[in-house]
Amino acid sequence: MQLKKNKVFFDDVTAVSQWTEVQDESRLASGYQLKACVTLVGWFDLGRHCVTLMALVEWWIPRPSFTVEDHVCLLTSRSFETFQTRTSVCTHISALYTQSDNNRRTHDATSKAAYMAACQRKHEVLDRKKTEYWSERIQNEGSSPTRLWRSMSALLQRDKRTADVITPTNHDADAFLRYFDEKVRTVRAATDGRPAPAFTPATAESLSVLSPCSTDEVRQLIMQSPTKSCAIDPIPTFLLKELVDPLLPYVTAMINASLREGYLPAEQKRAVVTPLLKKPGLDADELRNYRPVSNLTFVSKLVERVVASRLVGYLNTHGLMPQLQSAYRRHHSTETALLKVLSDIYAAVDSQQVVLLGLLDLSAAFDCVDHEVLLRRLRVRFGICGAAHDWIASFLYGRSQRVLYRGRLSAEWQLLLGVPQGSVLGPILFLLYTAELFDVIAECGLTGHTYADDTQVYISTPATDHVDAMDRLATCIERIRDWMADNHLKLNEEKTQIIWLGTRQQLNKVTARALTLPNATVEFSTTVKDLGVVLDSQLTMADHIAALSRSCFFYIRQLRSIRKSLTTDAMKTLVYAFVSSRIDYCNSILAGVSGQLLQRLQSVQNAAARLVTGARRSDRMTPILRQLHWLPVRQRITFKTAVLVYKCRHGMAPPYLSAYCEPTSSRGGRCHLRSAESGQLTVPRTRTNYGDRSFAVHGPVVWNSLPADLRLLNISLPAFRKRLKMFLF
Repeated sequence: MQLKKNKVFFDDVTAVSQWTEVQDESRLASGYQLKACVTLVGWFDLGRHCVTLMALVEWWIPRPSFTVEDHVCLLTSRSFETFQTRTSVCTHISALYTQSDNNRRTHDATSKAAYMAACQRKHEVLDRKKTEYWSERIQNEGSSPTRLWRSMSALLQRDKRTADVITPTNHDADAFLRYFDEKVRTVRAATDGRPAPAFTPATAESLSVLSPCSTDEVRQLIMQSPTKSCAIDPIPTFLLKELVDPLLPYVTAMINASLREGYLPAEQKRAVVTPLLKKPGLDADELRNYRPVSNLTFVSKLVERVVASRLVGYLNTHGLMPQLQSAYRRHHSTETALLKVLSDIYAAVDSQQVVLLGLLDLSAAFDCVDHEVLLRRLRVRFGICGAAHDWIASFLYGRSQRVLYRGRLSAEWQLLLGVPQGSVLGPILFLLYTAELFDVIAECGLTGHTYADDTQVYISTPATDHVDAMDRLATCIERIRDWMADNHLKLNEEKTQIIWLGTRQQLNKVTARALTLPNATVEFSTTVKDLGVVLDSQLTMADHIAALSRSCFFYIRQLRSIRKSLTTDAMKTLVYAFVSSRIDYCNSILAGVSGQLLQRLQSVQNAAARLVTGARRSDRMTPILRQLHWLPVRQRITFKTAVLVYKCRHGMAPPYLSAYCEPTSSRGGRCHLRSAESGQLTVPRTRTNYGDRSFAVHGPVVWNSLPADLRLLNISLPAFRKRLKMFLF
């Protein structure tokens, strides 16, 4: 497909894009839809060029008509690539087989040599072709481990089932649409008749106007956005980026008109919903195993990014964002959330206490947000009013969606509740909608931490008082359930997980086996999965490391079967996507675990290194890891911890983690010590190994062990990472 970029066409685009004196946002949005279609037709010279679509086939797909020797040359040069497929290389390979078979049947030395040469040429052809295909495939899909592994599984024929067996055959797009709507209606019916929630003002500040954006800001947002398109986009995103200069004034005027009027056109409130399995391995025939993910138009997300930057900036300036909510926020992650929760737990266990941890589950949380409740909360609690409030109201009301499943669209459905999960602004609005939940937890005397709709509630107590702690947790969960019902959300008490955490000696004093809630009796678990990490009662992390090792070795075995078809660089890409990324996920919480458990992870990394380099099991791994520039597992944990401390000291981490990194110079009476002058941090005192594993202790210890030149405040993060890695090697 060739693009026509002549001067006449660009002049036409520029002329139309200068239609910026129109003040009405609806006309601007409609004009964008029409102009985008005209642009699309003008951009492609459809009269001259014909597009040929080819289905993806295996690496042995027929290639152009060449001899085997010419085809080998073809594999090393893409310049001879063509779509002609009349003569297959398989024909040449078949002829080689015939020739080889004839030579093999004669027993003279000349025929034997010819047979071996023919076999060698045959294998060279196959090996070269496989290597080229796999390398190109990995390069194209390496940025998405999910798509990459799905393609590899299909090519390796790991799943022998047909597509009709893998995906449900008795459901269509309309069935998904009805199920998603019925699920929301069920939750809503269960909360009807509840009293209206009370709203408590949290600030005297207000946000009434959304400041206009400049062309430079819009250009930066466009170019930094992912090049993804929605099925209802009037123009592909890649083409919009190609035409960003002539279209920029028009798009900027359209966004500013939307901000000024507090209005979002209907064209930008339509969504295409894709049903996605909640977890891999779930039954694909069960509709309840799917969650709806909205795909919105690119321009809609562009406007949302502008609004989100103003809204988040206002909230952060006045400290209105929930401090213990770690989702959809800059410098926050699942790892920072777990570090905070585990630091609190380790501190309690270090004081000879036990901790009762509850993991709460919500049903269709994003889809059940009540628009009226949300808008009142934004106005009363967060001070959002005027045109800013009107714009958010316009964003919520009048939305519609269609489900796209197996290439077919369902009927259009009007949405009366919820915020779209696939949007930019929807998750932020959900965080504000549930912000008062922390007040409920604090009033019960417990500590809470959330990541989106995943809520963790915990309380520490002496083991002898565990019954009182259970009563307080039950009361807290009941109050959380009532608060959610008042706000038209539903808490699944049946899916709530509760676990006691502590030392073996203290846990033996806990005699209770279950917690009785108003609508369910929840038995205490011995292990729970919290934000992707498996926690056991004694916090040994043995179950987590065992599950992690099994997962990594599974992928190593799968990759080993195609190693000969891949270059070293391609294999490194795959190993990083499927093995190293799993080893590094939340690995800072593994600080202080037993050396025997870390050795299990080290054996995983060693196996991955041997897979990449082709080394033998008897070879020493230290030089091999150094050759690959891979830090060993223990050093990777130290590296991650040091980087997190660096971010805490430079304002690039959540406040709840930065509070653990207190410089010695800030302590009264210590500002004149040498440790204060060298940039060291204060290390709290501990009694047991559990206390040493807390980030509040382990982070400062790692930081103080670094050379003085690494602890300087004027060093950039890339330079710090580079020099830190050299130090740890």
